[in-house]
Amino acid sequence: MTVPTSPGVLEDRRVRARGGLSRPRGGGRKAGTAPRPFGGSRTPWLYLAPALVVLGGLLAYPVYQLGLISLFHYTQAQVSGGEPTTFVGFGNYAELFRDEQFWQVLLATVVFAAACVVCTLAVGCALAVLLTRVRAVPRLALMLAGLGAWATPAITGSTVWLFLFDADFGPVNRVLGLGDHSWTYGRFSAFLLVLLEVVWCSFPFVMVTVYAGIRAVPSEVLEAASLDGASQWRIWRSVLAPMLRPILVVVTIQSVIWDFKVFTQIYVMTGGGGIAGQNLVLNVYAYQQAFASSQYSLGAAIGVVMLLILLAVTLVYLRLLRRQGEEL
Repeated sequence: MTVPTSPGVLEDRRVRARGGLSRPRGGGRKAGTAPRPFGGSRTPWLYLAPALVVLGGLLAYPVYQLGLISLFHYTQAQVSGGEPTTFVGFGNYAELFRDEQFWQVLLATVVFAAACVVCTLAVGCALAVLLTRVRAVPRLALMLAGLGAWATPAITGSTVWLFLFDADFGPVNRVLGLGDHSWTYGRFSAFLLVLLEVVWCSFPFVMVTVYAGIRAVPSEVLEAASLDGASQWRIWRSVLAPMLRPILVVVTIQSVIWDFKVFTQIYVMTGGGGIAGQNLVLNVYAYQQAFASSQYSLGAAIGVVMLLILLAVTLVYLRLLRRQGEEL
């Protein structure tokens, strides 16, 4: 018995016999044409619109005003209306780059931020691995202690650390037998004291984030590495670190941004920048120029320079990872 076939089916059979492919009805996407973002739908943008509006109001407009002020001669005289505002273009930047103190402060900021980032990542990652090795009660105690340090306001933590290292009443000097040694008098000891406080209030973020990433790694992978005789350091370097690289990228960039723009700890613990400004960083230097000296345009120019530096560091880091084939 022969089953009748429709003309459309016969045509499809002829096309397949010639090695061709039939094109689906309604038209298909041309070969080589990239798909449109979100599949061409506007619905995701509608969901993102409230957040984009809030970010635009909180970030875009202040950055625009910061850049605008940096292009004018804007001091207390202009704020009070005693003198007209004068457009100077990049004159504030030229004056800033001619200032030798600016370059000294920039170098100190870069070195200090780099040391803070390295120490924060080292302490946070080490404690994250430790959390996976201890029992539930010590793990809970360590988590609560870390989150308590993270939740402590910067000005409160700075004041507590100043008391701990106080030359007259601090318990640290008594335990170490240093007498009335002043940690904030010397430049390097003051930076070291601030670095310890910054690491203390920053490592919990790295610890919790990396710990969550380690818990997501299949246990079979770690067991196989242990059975092969790998040490804990080798497991971290060869197994965990490559698998946690996207998470490490996030915490590294976040730490760079936080530590590069440190203000409260330096301002409180060194009394506004140390003796003769020996402990100045860019954020404190911008504050001094803008509010202590009423040079608001110079302070805005320093803020723009800081923003550009952070953007450049972030983009370069992400581009290097993209070249290595990392999915971010």
